[in-house]
Amino acid sequence: MELILSDAKTKELLTEIITEMIKQKREVFYEIILEALEDVGLANAIIEGRKNDFVSEDKIYKILDGSK
Repeated sequence: MELILSDAKTKELLTEIITEMIKQKREVFYEIILEALEDVGLANAIIEGRKNDFVSEDKIYKILDGSK
């Protein structure tokens, strides 16, 4: 016996399975999504930082020491 599923039925079943998994393991999916958002934020910050001029190490130390 062979089981054949249409694309629409496959999509429906996968949607149902994923929805049920999210409901049952909400905290796991929350952590995954939160981690992904943090990674995106960090990547965007890195990209934004690369657009600007770099600050020399000496200038940073002078600011930290309060001697500007």
